[in-house]
Amino acid sequence: MGNKQGHKVLVVDDEEAILELLKYNLEKQGYEVKTALDGIKGVEIAKRFKPDLILLDIMMPRQDGVETCRQLREIPDISGTFIIFLTARSEEYSEVAAFDVGADDYITKPIKPRALMSRINAFFRRDTKKKEVTNQISIGDLVIDRTSYTVQMKGNEVSLPKKEFELLYFLAQNPNKVFDRDELLQNIWGSDVYVLARTVDVHIRKVREKIGDDYIKTIKGVGYKFSLN
Repeated sequence: MGNKQGHKVLVVDDEEAILELLKYNLEKQGYEVKTALDGIKGVEIAKRFKPDLILLDIMMPRQDGVETCRQLREIPDISGTFIIFLTARSEEYSEVAAFDVGADDYITKPIKPRALMSRINAFFRRDTKKKEVTNQISIGDLVIDRTSYTVQMKGNEVSLPKKEFELLYFLAQNPNKVFDRDELLQNIWGSDVYVLARTVDVHIRKVREKIGDDYIKTIKGVGYKFSLN
């Protein structure tokens, strides 16, 4: 089977048996796959390989997954890459930490290969549909370009990971309309991905850190809106 729509996947885990299992199932689906046994090596490979999706463990030698994810999100060439944590850590604080550094999804082990492949395929299907929308939003000093996944603020490019970009773009598409957290989770993460409601707050905070507080407003007790005022 050929490479599935040209998609590349990097798997980072310190257990060789898991790497082999995931590599086998991903290649069977038609993806091009690279593997790494620790976070430092994973970052090195990601810079060269430029994967479309990264499966990342948390507990690894040399460098844990949370720090690895943080470093991956600082690489401009893969700012749009999906990062899915695949880990035995089921505590809420670990999940919050993962989303805080830019994770798109968080899946606990043991691995169910068929369910995982279905989830990965769903990520790429949604991504393909979203890329069919070719639009640019210009409001004040802010320019959001959907075709290139870029944001400019006062003429300077602002780097936003995929989910932060999608959240900003969605709100900007619907100016002055208030969305609660559940609506934002549904529209940005989808119904097939389970994430905490606090994930929305984390992503809103990170977007504000980069574009300022003028655009996204908090409506207490309700949710968030993109303000034109």
